[in-house]
Amino acid sequence: MKKDGKLATFVNPLIRENAILVNLLGLCPVLGITTSLNNALGMGVAVILVLFFTNTFISLIRKWVPSEVRIPVFIVIIACFVTMVEYLMKAFTPDLASSLGLFIPMITVNCIILGRAEAFASKNGVVDSMLDGLGTGVGFLISCLILAFFRELLGTGGFTINNPFNNELLFSFLPFEAIKMPIFVQSSGGFMMFGLILGVFYCIRIMMEESKKEKEKKAKEAENKKIAAEGKEIK
Repeated sequence: MKKDGKLATFVNPLIRENAILVNLLGLCPVLGITTSLNNALGMGVAVILVLFFTNTFISLIRKWVPSEVRIPVFIVIIACFVTMVEYLMKAFTPDLASSLGLFIPMITVNCIILGRAEAFASKNGVVDSMLDGLGTGVGFLISCLILAFFRELLGTGGFTINNPFNNELLFSFLPFEAIKMPIFVQSSGGFMMFGLILGVFYCIRIMMEESKKEKEKKAKEAENKKIAAEGKEIK
């Protein structure tokens, strides 16, 4: 049961409690950086690191932080880890850091980070908080990559993948360059694509829930028939 609980702590933020597609949090940086897979991957990894370490550290000190000042303390901790990640990116991936620009320091005020710190890390153990931070971060990354995939494909006609450490071109695939629609790498196109993806996601989710209910209903009917048959045999 404990293993199932740990697994659920990691898996739930990926789909059922996805910060972007379900809770609609942190949309400003998501719509701003998902113009390319390179940017989406870079921001996603940065958010994973910040979430993982802030959740871990806040869980460690949660019993010593007075409730009256917990929010300011959490913000300072988040800002420290964001600054570390920003400096690391500027040192090892300068072109990617330049491309993301102000969106990296803006992670400090991202409601996803503070939300998980307040709602989970401040109330749970270290291991659970680490898993929650990792799951939430991976869910954020997956959402960004899905949105960036369609925006870059439709907006530029394909994909270009660069090495984040030296910015050398690793892969280029532009099969639809002749019919590209630049609006999708603009702000308005980001909103439109996000709305479409959100609609598809909720349709799939509703279908899965209905299928689950139907299976439960059939299983209950089968169980009732079995009980009724056993009752007749006893008589």
